[in-house]
Amino acid sequence: MQYPALLVDVTIFVLALWVGFEVISKVPATLHTPLMSAANSIHGIVLAGAMLIAVTANNAVGYVIAFIAAAFAAANVVGGYVVTGRMLKMFKRRPAIPSPGDAPAAVNAAANGSSRKGTAT
Repeated sequence: MQYPALLVDVTIFVLALWVGFEVISKVPATLHTPLMSAANSIHGIVLAGAMLIAVTANNAVGYVIAFIAAAFAAANVVGGYVVTGRMLKMFKRRPAIPSPGDAPAAVNAAANGSSRKGTAT
């Protein structure tokens, strides 16, 4: 008994979805964002696959599928880099905020023409 190619492709697709869901659902929430931001750049392979579909397409449906695949893959790659950039920004040092007690000394120093805090000329 010989199965049609479409049935085999759909079966592989459904199994891949199921395995992917099972793997991702086991990742703890604290690790999900760092892992996914790095893994999204791997979706450049999906972009290459979309280009291959576009090259081998011989009708309008193939071109539309290739365009949609390329758009989703590009959005996923860019999104991965945006998330990584946001995460890295969280680790940058913020400028020190002066405490309320430091404000009068700074005002007095500026009024007296001194560049050092707390010294009067």
